[in-house]
Amino acid sequence: MYALEMKGISKFFPGVKALDSVSFHVNKGSVHALMGENGAGKSTLMKILAGIYNPDEGEIFLKGEKVEFKNPSDALKSAISMIHQELSYISELTVAENIFLGREGSFGRYGIINKKEQKVRTFELFEQLKIDLDPNKKMSTLSVSDKQMVEIVKAVSNNADIIVMDEPTSAITQREVEKLFEIIKMLTSKGKSIIYISHKMDEIFRIADDITVLRDGCHIESKAATALNNNMLISLMVGREIKEVYQTSTQNNENVFLEVKNLSRKGKFENISFALHQGEVLGIAGLVGAGRTEVVESIFGVMPPHNGEIYIKQKKVFHKLPTHAINNGLALVTEDRKHTGLNLTGSVRDNISLVNLRKYAFLKNIISRKRENSVVDKQIQSLRIKTPNRNMLVKNLSGGNQQKIVIAKWLLNNPDILILDEPTRGIDIGAKAEIYKIINEFVSMGKSVIVISSEMPELFGICDRIIVMSEGKLTGEFTRHEFDQEKIMACCSGIKKGEKIG
Repeated sequence: MYALEMKGISKFFPGVKALDSVSFHVNKGSVHALMGENGAGKSTLMKILAGIYNPDEGEIFLKGEKVEFKNPSDALKSAISMIHQELSYISELTVAENIFLGREGSFGRYGIINKKEQKVRTFELFEQLKIDLDPNKKMSTLSVSDKQMVEIVKAVSNNADIIVMDEPTSAITQREVEKLFEIIKMLTSKGKSIIYISHKMDEIFRIADDITVLRDGCHIESKAATALNNNMLISLMVGREIKEVYQTSTQNNENVFLEVKNLSRKGKFENISFALHQGEVLGIAGLVGAGRTEVVESIFGVMPPHNGEIYIKQKKVFHKLPTHAINNGLALVTEDRKHTGLNLTGSVRDNISLVNLRKYAFLKNIISRKRENSVVDKQIQSLRIKTPNRNMLVKNLSGGNQQKIVIAKWLLNNPDILILDEPTRGIDIGAKAEIYKIINEFVSMGKSVIVISSEMPELFGICDRIIVMSEGKLTGEFTRHEFDQEKIMACCSGIKKGEKIG
C-alpha cells in the first residue's frame, strides 16, 4: 500500500492544459524526487495535493483511501504539509508566531493565546531538529537562509505524514543543506514521506529513493534513483540530450577591462583586489555571507566602498550611484530577480525596455511604442524567451524565462561588463544551458563577465578563472587548470590558497 497515490490528475487553466492525466505514487518512509523543467507541472501537481488547486480530473488516495481536498486546511487535516518555493511569512511577527500561524488556538483557551507555551513548543522543535534560532526574533530581522529554515520547521511542526519540499535549499548555506538532509533522514526513519523538488542534481542523487519526471504537464517516467544517472535524468526532463550543458570560450586577452585595488567597506569586506580581462568569465566563489554580493554592489554603486580604487579600461572611476556604473558600461543582474530585478506586475515589454526607455522617446517624454516593440521582440527572439507575446505579465512566466528577461534588459544597454549574481538559482537545466550560451556569446564579442555562484560545477563549467572570498577577505585565486573543489572549498572556509588543509 502506498503512502500516497495520485491517479489521472488533469488541470486546465485558460488556454493551457497544465497537467494531462498525471499519475504517480509515493512509498512510506521514502524520499520521492519530482523533477522537470520550469513549467513542467510539478508545482501545479503539488498545489493540488496541498488543496490549493482542485483537480479537473483524477483521484487522490492516502494509504489506499480516496480523499478530496477543497482547501489547504483539508490537506493539513489529512497530514499533508508543503514548503513552498516562495517563502510565506509575516515579517513583523516572531519566529514562534510564524511557525504556528493559523494554529494559535492550540496554545490557549477562550480566545487568549498562550504565548509562553507557543515559545516552549518552538524551543522543543528547534532542539529536536538541532536548529540554533531565537523564537522571539521578528522574521524581518532574519537572513533569507534562516527564514527558509523557519519554513522547514513550520512544515515539520504540523506532524505531517507527507511533506512536500519545493526548492528547499535554494536560499540556504551548505551547512544548512546538510542540516536539512539530517532532518529528512530523521523524518523518513519515522515513516514520514518526502516529496522533494529541486533543480540541483547532486542533491537528488544524494537523498532520493525514487524519481518521477514530468514534461509539458505529462508524466514521462518514474524509476528508482539507482536506475538513473545525471545524463539520463537530464534527457528525460528536456526530451533531448544536452551534450554540452556548459559552453565555454576560453579567452587569452591580456587587456584589463576592470581593475579593483584594495576595495574595502567597513563591516562587509576589506582589501579586495582583482583584475577582469577582456573576453574573460571571472567567477567569485564563497559561502553565503562571504561578502561576494557586497563587493559587486560596491563596484556597481549600490553601496560605494569606503576605501580603494576602481579602474575601467585603465581610467579611475568612482560610482556613487548605479547610474554612474551604467554610464561606464557595467550591468548588474542581482541575486533576487523577483524583488530587485523585475517588475512582476509589468509586462515582458515593460521589463525589457525599462533601462532604455529614453532611447525610444521623442519630444522628450513620449515613448515610441513602435521602436520599443521592435527592440523588445528582437530580444525575445535572440534570448529565446518563451512567452506568448510581449504583453504577457512577467509573474506568469517560469523562473528561467524571468531570468532571461532581466539579462535581456541589461544587454539592451550594450554593456562591456556583465555582473551576474547567482544567475541560475532556482531554474531548470534547460534554462541554465541557455543562460550559459548567452554568457558565451557575450564574451565571444570581446566583452567580460563576473559570475557569483554557490554551485561549484557551474563555476568550473563556465569560468576562465575563479577568485574566492571568505568573511569579507580574498583567500584564493585559481586559473582553469588549477580548479580543484577541495582546495577552493578550503579557501571558502577561510584557509588561504597554499596553506595546508587540516
